[in-house]
Amino acid sequence: MSNKSAIGVFDSGIGGLTVTKEIMNQLPKEQIIYFGDTARLPYGSKSKATITMYSRQIIRFLLTKDVKAIVIACNTASAHALETVRKEIEIPIIGVINPGAKVAAETTRNGNIGVIATEGTIRSGIYNEFLGEIRPDLRVFGKACPLFVPLVEEGWIDDPITKEVVSRYIQELLYKDIDTLILGCTHYPLLRKVIREVVGDGIELVNPAYETARTLKHVLEEQKLLSEETTTPEHTFFVSDGAEKFRNFANTILPCEIIETKDVNIKTFE
Repeated sequence: MSNKSAIGVFDSGIGGLTVTKEIMNQLPKEQIIYFGDTARLPYGSKSKATITMYSRQIIRFLLTKDVKAIVIACNTASAHALETVRKEIEIPIIGVINPGAKVAAETTRNGNIGVIATEGTIRSGIYNEFLGEIRPDLRVFGKACPLFVPLVEEGWIDDPITKEVVSRYIQELLYKDIDTLILGCTHYPLLRKVIREVVGDGIELVNPAYETARTLKHVLEEQKLLSEETTTPEHTFFVSDGAEKFRNFANTILPCEIIETKDVNIKTFE
């Protein structure tokens, strides 16, 4: 491992591209190796044991690429697997929950914070735990939004059906007088425009993807692993299914063009 090695990023599908985009913007010299577990999404309704098994398989795959750090660009996997897998590998590994929680605690004015996320993340209570450690006086209201991920994966980002679904999920949080809303799944920033239309301008939206990239930069600086390359990095993308569909969607999100996406039989990395 050296500062010339790549950064590994993984997610259940395309949601982690929001984190990847922020890493590309904030750390333009870093090479990224991305894995999207598109064959087994969504992660949100699966058990902790299953998510931990999936995460281990993906991490083993990324380690074969000699990555210098790993970002779990998935809130569900961060909630269920991060603490376990962190003890099992020697390189830095960070999740997306703590960075977003810290900013939400700093942002709120009235102490009422909403969290929208997958069923698994909400059920874990991890945002409540992190926010309570930062500021015990905070009131945290979680809402699972299981239909958001399939809507994003289908590309129905600006569809009227999506706005109706967003409105129905978020309405109960608005009754709690929240002034800050954490987009607690990496797919959700892709629905930011619709969510903003539903909640109005008075509520701050916290995007953990941006804060995760900042945290990654800090970790790499601390461990003297920041890339010093002067050439444009070549990023590599892998998925467990649907490589062409993934590539087409990624090219609508990322600031660079993806020429190729490769399929990987991730189950072989037991």
